[in-house]
Amino acid sequence: MTIRQAEGSTATAPPTAAVRRRITVRGVVQGVGFRPFVHTLATELGLTGHVTNTGEGVVAEVEGAPAALARFGERLSGEAPPLAVVETVDGQDIALAGDTGFRILPSRAHGPSRTLVAPDAATCAACLAELTDPADRRHRHPFLSCTHCGPRFTIVTAIPYDRALTTMDRFPMCPRCAREYADPGDRRFHAQPIACHDCGPRLRLLTADPADRTRPPLPAPGADPVADTRRLLAEGAIVAVKGLGGYHLVCDASDDTAVALLRHRKARGDKPFALMARHVDQVAHLVRIGAEERALLTGPVRPIVLLRRAPHPHPAPGAPTLSDAVAPGSPDLGVMLPYTPLHHLLLGLPGDPPGPRLLVMTSGNVAGEPIVTDDEEAVRRLAHLADAWLTHDRPIRIPCDDSVVRISDGEPLFVRRSRGYAPFPVPLPVPVRPALATGGDLKNVFCLAEGHRAWLSAHIGDMDDVATQFAFERAEEHLETVTGVRPQLLAADRHPGYRSGRWAQCHTDGRPLVRVQHHHAHIAAAMAEHGLRDGHPVIGVAFDGTGYGDDHTIWGGEILLADYDGYRRFGQLAYVPLPGGDATVRRPYRMALAHLRAAGIDWAADLPPVAACPPDERRLLARQLERDLNCVPTSSMGRLFDAVSSLAGVCHRAGYEAQAAIALEAAALTAGEDPGPGYTFALRAGQTGPAAADLVADPAPVLTAVIEDLRAGTAVPLIAARFHSAVADLVRRCCASARERAGLTTVALTGGVFANTLLAETTARLLREDGFTVLRHRRVPPNDGGLALGQIVVAARTAGAAVR
Repeated sequence: MTIRQAEGSTATAPPTAAVRRRITVRGVVQGVGFRPFVHTLATELGLTGHVTNTGEGVVAEVEGAPAALARFGERLSGEAPPLAVVETVDGQDIALAGDTGFRILPSRAHGPSRTLVAPDAATCAACLAELTDPADRRHRHPFLSCTHCGPRFTIVTAIPYDRALTTMDRFPMCPRCAREYADPGDRRFHAQPIACHDCGPRLRLLTADPADRTRPPLPAPGADPVADTRRLLAEGAIVAVKGLGGYHLVCDASDDTAVALLRHRKARGDKPFALMARHVDQVAHLVRIGAEERALLTGPVRPIVLLRRAPHPHPAPGAPTLSDAVAPGSPDLGVMLPYTPLHHLLLGLPGDPPGPRLLVMTSGNVAGEPIVTDDEEAVRRLAHLADAWLTHDRPIRIPCDDSVVRISDGEPLFVRRSRGYAPFPVPLPVPVRPALATGGDLKNVFCLAEGHRAWLSAHIGDMDDVATQFAFERAEEHLETVTGVRPQLLAADRHPGYRSGRWAQCHTDGRPLVRVQHHHAHIAAAMAEHGLRDGHPVIGVAFDGTGYGDDHTIWGGEILLADYDGYRRFGQLAYVPLPGGDATVRRPYRMALAHLRAAGIDWAADLPPVAACPPDERRLLARQLERDLNCVPTSSMGRLFDAVSSLAGVCHRAGYEAQAAIALEAAALTAGEDPGPGYTFALRAGQTGPAAADLVADPAPVLTAVIEDLRAGTAVPLIAARFHSAVADLVRRCCASARERAGLTTVALTGGVFANTLLAETTARLLREDGFTVLRHRRVPPNDGGLALGQIVVAARTAGAAVR
């Protein structure tokens, strides 16, 4: 990279004379071994000077021959450490100082923070080799790391990134670690989390008396907490294990009793558990793994990767078994590989006694609460869930759940963007003044932004719980600290009942608060992550479960003609009553009956949702719909998926969000070739009014066709596949009409419904065949986890706050 010359700087030295230059490197350049890299590079090239961390980034003063300085600049970004991301390199010629060597200076903390903190990174190959080498002094050390791996974001307390400003500050380095830390030739030169068996941190295993789970657990006898934990897991215990960003609840994934017990204790219903395996090969017989999935599984992030189940598993001899209770009814398995030394130890090193080869790894929390990070809180809040606690004395500064990713159309699609990705920023195509967007109430993620960067938080959770709201507040304060962003503008969803919006209202402190319509924010998020600038409107297809509409109804099947400045409602799914709110979300048969009533279809006894609804409830529901009691109109596509799932007899009760839709997709994936006619939505002109759409999609013909197929004995997977095709075709027809009327040729697919890859890939293919440019989410989730990004850019435009 050529060093960008600062304005006003001069270079008056003769070509062969020594020169000195102050170089500022911005990006992810702290906590990734960048200063040691600069030291090594400068020394190799015979340059003198010094380098330090500041709030601006890494600042080096380098002195020497012009040719050597030029090579230094070229190699500075091209040969940067693996975890570094160099965004800009600025140089300014300054007066010679006559240094005799090159030094790393103590960090300078004054001034605003403008550098980027690195996400946590999985154990690198070099550290793993030490972990497994009996001759190495860090053999079996649960906390070994180096400048290329280990904790970063979850231990940082302030910027610049130095040991004293992390939760490692309580662990003085032993003499051997101190020598490595100070040795420019060592891989741990200025590695802030450096540690070993002698200087900590340290593990401790606590066990509870099964006969009296109300008492605090006691330290377990034994010299090796990991070996004792492996034994407990092999015996069927559930252990709370402290990780990088919080506690996991862990059990043997092949033990039916243990998995069922964890599911019961956590009131998990049928929601799938995540799975950890030592090697990809250990799950290869269970799932389909392509090159892209393998790269995600084995890369430096190690997220949970959603993998399609193999239709006919053929395990090799000796392959580990998997309990059916891990992910009942799910078309996918969520798999991750070990990303800390402790995980590798739990799964066993070569020569260890036999133990569990596949582990269930689920967030250590009570349902609806944030992941637990504090040790005393873990003992108290997880007492009814865990039999033992494998904990340690390194504090976690900020919670950070595992990220969840899948591959769709050959590209990553986030379901949850958290550990390994947060707090790395998303570049903005439109610069904004400092702002905070509080996101939504489900899958909450907030966002800080300034200039051309937007920092999304780690996954916070559902804001219904008071503990989650406190976690939100702590995380917001922490992200302000590490980014240096001091918001002058706030953004929130328009829903009057959202707790995220109430928090924003209570914390304005005289700052403007902009309320952003839910689906406009979804579409703006897709536009922003694809770098669309002002004056580039799109056809935004926003399909989800719930969003507050401009007419005070529940939207969720929307096609908006939108840019950052505003939108027009071009298409919508026809309104149907939502009887009873959350009760109907949990019982999809109620949504099916509401859709049948709206379509003028009798509740015949042979229809699956009619049979699933108890007679007394059915009578009450009929009166509720007749009298329009507690029935908010909804245009939600997510609720239509629920209704069809129940109508087809796939899922009548949902124990977790989108279970009915996921089950319907799973059924569709098993359908073969379709020789018969598909289903088609009716399209009609909308009514007039400020929130009215040009086109209204009526699902009545689809529901009628589903019933006809059911009564004709058509296989349920084929019915599910035909419904997915009908929704994709609906989008195609509406977008064609929007192009004809508005001349737009770019379509953004967004909202939680498009986490359904069968629907998203089919829809995108049809649109591309018709000549559209299709935007799908690749940097943030399509669900509410990406909402705050859209809120930021819309609020900046609405408030007139964009920097021009």
